[in-house]
Amino acid sequence: MATVTEAALLEALKTVVDPNTGRDLVSTKQIRNLRIAGGEVAFDAELGYPAKSQVAGLTAALEAAARSVPGVERAQAAVSTKIVAHAVQRGVQLLPGVKNVIAVASGKGGVGKSTTSVNLALALAAEGASVGILDADIYGPSQPTMLGVADGQPASVDGKTMDPLIGHGIQVMSIGFLVDPDQAMIWRGPMATQALEQLLRQTNWKDLDYLVVDMPPGTGDIALTLAQRVPVTGAVIVTTPQDIALLDAKKGLTMFEKVGVPILGIVENMAVYCCPNCGHTEHIFGAEGGKRMAAQYGVDYLGALPLAMSIREQADGGRPTVVAEPDGELAGLYKQMARHVAVRVAQKAKDFSAKFPTITVSKNT
Repeated sequence: MATVTEAALLEALKTVVDPNTGRDLVSTKQIRNLRIAGGEVAFDAELGYPAKSQVAGLTAALEAAARSVPGVERAQAAVSTKIVAHAVQRGVQLLPGVKNVIAVASGKGGVGKSTTSVNLALALAAEGASVGILDADIYGPSQPTMLGVADGQPASVDGKTMDPLIGHGIQVMSIGFLVDPDQAMIWRGPMATQALEQLLRQTNWKDLDYLVVDMPPGTGDIALTLAQRVPVTGAVIVTTPQDIALLDAKKGLTMFEKVGVPILGIVENMAVYCCPNCGHTEHIFGAEGGKRMAAQYGVDYLGALPLAMSIREQADGGRPTVVAEPDGELAGLYKQMARHVAVRVAQKAKDFSAKFPTITVSKNT
């Protein structure tokens, strides 16, 4: 029997490419704890992002690659995920219990930003992450309805902080829980911004890998202040292919760039309409505008979503697409986008602030 060596095994494992990064797990140092006992080998593979739906396929590919080495009779691969905190803007206070904050924004309203936000959050959770969502649209909160918790009210044990509600397995906080649904929020910018900061920092977020912030539309005072004060790992821009929407989406993108928030990618929503009766497709709002914008600014194109009645109906009914049809084609698109976003986060510089002790300067008297 041929002697199995670590070098031969690693060389074989290099043939397995991570479908989300396009790189092998050996060169990226994701293969750990390699053990060889005669003809039996075992090893761990650690991903920096959630990919629950792909673990079985990746495990099978790694084990098949290991068995291709002469002398290997049995191979066992353990694929796991370890999500860590990544760097945010300088000088911004981090959130306890939150590793990474992803802002989902648009230059204008009506492009499906909130629906995209909730489905991306649910897709990250479906892929195995611990996820929360903050509804930062102070004048038009919609996440309580979309997540089926509109009648809920946050509990407070100490009278100072609030526990988030749970909707379809993700933690959620919104101004919509605290005001009458028919009440108009007649607040000026500073008051609205202060309320949102309180929601953000006085919520007891519990061990979140990702907190998705459904940003208010536009680039006004509230959005800009949030972009400056919220510790954002990266931002996702949602647009439709329409030229008017793209003009405003570009402003949203440059706003984040100016405050030092990296762009994780662009989602092109309502990209195409397919008639359910005859199958005819029509680009109602134009074609591939989001893709051209991504190329223009050198950022990732996360993909396109169709103009589909089911997406709207499911969100209105409190069961967004990823929950209503988890194995459907549309849910697959959201999960693909979510993995892409999570991979981009994993590629960012890690946050090392927790490594350093707090230094207190006092004056002895």
